[in-house]
Amino acid sequence: MVVLEVNGYKIEPGANLERADLTWANLHGANLSEANLGWADLSAADLSEANLEAAKLNGTYLSGADLSGANLARANLARANLHGADLERANLEGAQLAEANLHGANLEGENLKGENLSRAVLRGANLEGANLEGANLEGANLTEANLTEANLSGANLVGAWLFDANLTKADLSGANLSGANLFQANLERANLSGAYLDGAWLFDANLTMAYLDGASLRGADLTEANLRGAALTMADLTVANFTRAYLDGAWLLGANLTGTNFTRAYLDGAWLLGANLDEAKLFEAKLTGANLSGVDLSRATLDEATADEGTIWPEGFDPKAAGVTFED
Repeated sequence: MVVLEVNGYKIEPGANLERADLTWANLHGANLSEANLGWADLSAADLSEANLEAAKLNGTYLSGADLSGANLARANLARANLHGADLERANLEGAQLAEANLHGANLEGENLKGENLSRAVLRGANLEGANLEGANLEGANLTEANLTEANLSGANLVGAWLFDANLTKADLSGANLSGANLFQANLERANLSGAYLDGAWLFDANLTMAYLDGASLRGADLTEANLRGAALTMADLTVANFTRAYLDGAWLLGANLTGTNFTRAYLDGAWLLGANLDEAKLFEAKLTGANLSGVDLSRATLDEATADEGTIWPEGFDPKAAGVTFED
């Protein structure tokens, strides 16, 4: 068998290349299965179609490397630097990616189901259409990442940073986003049914036409968020903050809105049938055309809220006595 040598290093399965300098090396199609490349420098190296199955790549420098089509199954990439690396079509099944730096990496369409990416840096990474079902992304940095149509169902995103991330049409059903930072994130038409967003920060986030049926957003901050046409049926929004949020045409049927803050929120044409608005704050909220049938408003604050003839109130409720003003 001919053993490939690069920069004086033998390139073969099981090779010990710890801390080796292989920057810009041409390792296209090389077989480095089970090799030890811990803390080696492979910056800008060509590892396309290479076999790195079960290789030790912990702490390895792979910034700008071409790993397209590479086999990284069961590889240890913990704390590896993959900043700007191309991982398109790479096999990452069973790979260890905890605390890896994947800033700007291309992971489009990757299968990362159940993978451990806790505290990984994925800032600006391309994860469009990626499968992250059940993945562990606790504390991960996904700022400005592209997660369009990604599958994140059942994923652990507790405390993750998703500032300005694109999650358009992403599947986040049953995912745990408690305490996550989703400031200005784009979640248009995303599926968040049954998701946990307790204490999440969604300030100025775009949730237009998003599905949040049965989701838990207890104590979440949705100040100035856009939820036009969003579905929030049976969602738990206890003490959530919707100050100046846009909920025009939103569906809040049977939702728990106990102590929820809707100060100056836009609820034009919203459906709140059977919702629990106990101690909810609707100060200066816009309720034109809203449907509040079957709602107990006896302990809700409606001072200076605005309504019109199209607003549907619970039977026997006197909106003017509650401080509501009517538009002409």
